[in-house]
Amino acid sequence: MSLTQKLSGCVELTRPGNVVAASFLTFIGAFVAGGLSVSPLNVALAIAATGLATGAGNAINDYFDREIDAVNRPDRPIPSGRVSPRETLVFSIALFFGAVTAALLLPIEAIIIAVINLLALLAYTELFKGLPGVGNVIVGYLTGSTFLFGGAAVGEPFGAIILFFLAAIATVTREIVKDVEDIDGDRKENLRTLPIVIGERPALWVGTGAIVLGVAASVIPYVTETFGLIYLLAIIPADIVMLWATYRSFSDPTVGQKYLKVGMLLAAVAFLLGRLGGV
Repeated sequence: MSLTQKLSGCVELTRPGNVVAASFLTFIGAFVAGGLSVSPLNVALAIAATGLATGAGNAINDYFDREIDAVNRPDRPIPSGRVSPRETLVFSIALFFGAVTAALLLPIEAIIIAVINLLALLAYTELFKGLPGVGNVIVGYLTGSTFLFGGAAVGEPFGAIILFFLAAIATVTREIVKDVEDIDGDRKENLRTLPIVIGERPALWVGTGAIVLGVAASVIPYVTETFGLIYLLAIIPADIVMLWATYRSFSDPTVGQKYLKVGMLLAAVAFLLGRLGGV
């Protein structure tokens, strides 16, 4: 295996799209919480910490999931032989070290969130991933917490709390849909995901209930006059995409989980526009 192929495999382990998305969400969290008065250095450090931690988490997840991926996704770096399990572990540790270094330069609130997230990520990977619903909730929290982390970086950890809630709910639904998509490989590994325990359609109905709750909460910033009409006009399309994606998951989980992510990013943009409208 050439060095170029190994480097390409390492980059793929991080899920570059997820890294960019998580970093963007952290920026939005900081901006929504602090407006134009944010500290550029702290925001940059928070973005770096989020990107590195996301990449590390995705890599270590592939390390522990290598046998499942051999069934569900044999083209991934480890099953395909482009990166060895040992190389993946070392690479993940290096990324975690970089994330921790960046986080330690931030305010104490951000450090606390970073420590909680690290413990939650390790617990998810090692203990809770195969438990019905628990792993989904942890991943939902971790995704939503990027907004809290961005806010904490500028001294306002609860400045984006509604956005945290909406993102967490949308992610829980997306993770349930992904579990439906991965059910064959999960069964071979004797995991007890929600679709395996209660059935695929009941699990998808749980996800539907969660997304409806998140959509209902998304109008709170407008009702409470935190954001104005521009936010409402932007959040409605995001809500529609997430509701449609959840409905589509019943017939095609692959398409459903893809568009749930799109809807969540649209919601983040809505909050960004809402904050800009209030500046």
